[in-house]
Amino acid sequence: MGTFSFDSTTDDVLEGVDLTGKRIVVTGASTGLGEETTRALAAHGASVTMAVRDLPKATAARDRILATVPGADLELAEIELDSLASIRAFAAAFLATHDHIDVLINNAGVMACPQIATQDGFELQFGTNHLGHFLLTVLLLPALRAGAPSRVVALTSSGHRISDVSLDDWNFEHTTYEPWTAYGRSKTANALFALELDRREAANGVRAFSVHPGGIQTELGRHLTPEAIATLMAQMDPDSGFRFKNIPQGAATSCLVATAPGLEADGGRYFEDCGVAEPTDHPTARVGVRGYAQDPDRAAALWTLSERLVGLA
Repeated sequence: MGTFSFDSTTDDVLEGVDLTGKRIVVTGASTGLGEETTRALAAHGASVTMAVRDLPKATAARDRILATVPGADLELAEIELDSLASIRAFAAAFLATHDHIDVLINNAGVMACPQIATQDGFELQFGTNHLGHFLLTVLLLPALRAGAPSRVVALTSSGHRISDVSLDDWNFEHTTYEPWTAYGRSKTANALFALELDRREAANGVRAFSVHPGGIQTELGRHLTPEAIATLMAQMDPDSGFRFKNIPQGAATSCLVATAPGLEADGGRYFEDCGVAEPTDHPTARVGVRGYAQDPDRAAALWTLSERLVGLA
């Protein structure tokens, strides 16, 4: 893996990479980071399945990519990550027409929304960001194993520092709902999921990693109210040196982790700014990963809970 940083872009990290013959699935590929991730990977020869909620929006994204990457091999497939039935239908259709996956990038997400339930009754952020991607990944494991060595990239966030997961109150039935706490829980869940998935599947040639893309202004923030933004800013250290990334910078770590050789020793780990994050429990740290988001016992307990919630156990 080359030397990259906060400022590296998708084109930087993929320079010289040939992905011809690789099948990559990207959720949330119709806008923002997902669209840029798709464009960059397709530009290097990958065949990309754009797993999306809104097909018209995805069609427009595909057309934009084709305008810059003529001949890009792109297919659209509908999936609603807040619906277990939709996820099962997507997985069944995909497995019926594809024999392997080289990389699955769980990119889609929702952030700091009002208290809403998924179609199956789960709090929306935990249900979409974690449970939806959990079920999708588990259902696609036959294709990932067939594509081994293969990878799963789970997008997490520095927002994981807001809160650990709750293994007994995931729906806020016993505590007052707070949008950022719910987001933090879901992003910690993404990191723990990658940790446990890697532990379970490394022997089958499937490796998993979690990725914090950085602070990027995309449609992920579509639910943000002025109050939610004020709450977030109040939690940030004014001397932290925080700055936003542009979209190609934000998608760079995902593309790097999806394709870079030599990451076997880093399975399950949390990446940011195109490198492995250091552990930190400092309350105002701008970078680094909380210890609870890399706790193997929490990861195993979350896996067991998730299997039960989505009907796999």
